[in-house]
Amino acid sequence: MDHVAVLALFDREMRECARPDGPGAVVERMGGVVRQVGAGQGWSGVLWSDLAETDADAMIAEQVRYFAELGREFEWKLYGHDLPVDLGRRLRAAGLTPEPEETLMIADCGELRLDAQPPEGIELRTVTDSAGVDLVADVHEQAFGTDSSRLRHQLLAQLDADPDTVVAVVALAGGVPVSSARMEFTPGTRFAGLWGGGTVPDWRGRGIYRALVAHRARIAADRGYRYIQVDASDQSRPILQRLGFAPLTTTTPYVYAPR
Repeated sequence: MDHVAVLALFDREMRECARPDGPGAVVERMGGVVRQVGAGQGWSGVLWSDLAETDADAMIAEQVRYFAELGREFEWKLYGHDLPVDLGRRLRAAGLTPEPEETLMIADCGELRLDAQPPEGIELRTVTDSAGVDLVADVHEQAFGTDSSRLRHQLLAQLDADPDTVVAVVALAGGVPVSSARMEFTPGTRFAGLWGGGTVPDWRGRGIYRALVAHRARIAADRGYRYIQVDASDQSRPILQRLGFAPLTTTTPYVYAPR
């Protein structure tokens, strides 16, 4: 895989030419910024920017003003190769708070190791209804220690409006949910995205996460997607590398919450 070419393709298809990520979401283009305004509890933020040192501060201030007037929290998704090189410092100066850095990892489906199977006693079940969404959300809260109300709302809306754009899977041990994950598809692009993979503490280290990655990757390949991307934490990065994912750059969410 040509890392430079694939990163450029990702920037173009998934950021500069981004599509709304859910029902009711709107993607807007303003000068050197591409932003999304989510519907209801949906995600809002800046997906892509092409800023010069001379206009970066003004464009950042405009996004802060815009989302503040909407009364919306928003996220500026900063990638390690974005310009200007001090964009992170400028975002902090404008009142945005950085969250933990992750690694953008991408794999060519044809080069992935997809033979990982769930450990004995684990059943993978595809989510199709609100009861399944509740299982995914409950696992998410246990795995990450964060509120899952936004995830629950977004996943329900996606399954209701266009189920072909998302696949959610829950791993069950004796009927008890112990891990979950989802994958999102953007029609017209070559990328499928892995999101939200998490396992409750007592079940980590048994190969469930690895099996969920392989399971979703097989689905993406069957649907004709060329690449799979994931924002990887330090914990998931080595597992993904062993499966065939390559680290291409970093990604850091900068969050602004209106007063």
